[in-house]
Amino acid sequence: MGKTFHVGNRESKLLSKIESSREKEKRETISAVKEQIDTYSSRLAMKLIENGLIETVSKNSIQEQIKKNLETLCKAEDFEIDYQIAPYRTLVSSPNIVSLYITAFIIEKLVDHRDVVDIFGGDDDIYFCIQKETTRLLADGDAK
Repeated sequence: MGKTFHVGNRESKLLSKIESSREKEKRETISAVKEQIDTYSSRLAMKLIENGLIETVSKNSIQEQIKKNLETLCKAEDFEIDYQIAPYRTLVSSPNIVSLYITAFIIEKLVDHRDVVDIFGGDDDIYFCIQKETTRLLADGDAK
């Protein structure tokens, strides 16, 4: 028979603070993306192509698809975001919501786009490439 754990007041407060900080980080990241959506989508498309993760006939088309997906993310409800990223939630230990959302989009939908020749690398390679640009975006936002 398994142990029964009773969460005390102190543990409850700690868990609440952790969850609140995660929600705050999520809102701030999505807000930063919304403010710089054109720059961010351009950087992402360029880096994915430069790193050989996406082979395409049109960089602008890929940029536009990423931009549309980011706009969808900015308007999405929590359930929609969670549903999109669910298969990739365990990709990294503490994922960035935006990076994970775009990774899921590239792996599941962008791969079938008419201007995409092929997508290379593993899921984690794509995630880390996107995360690097997301980190840069957030750092640029803090500098302003």
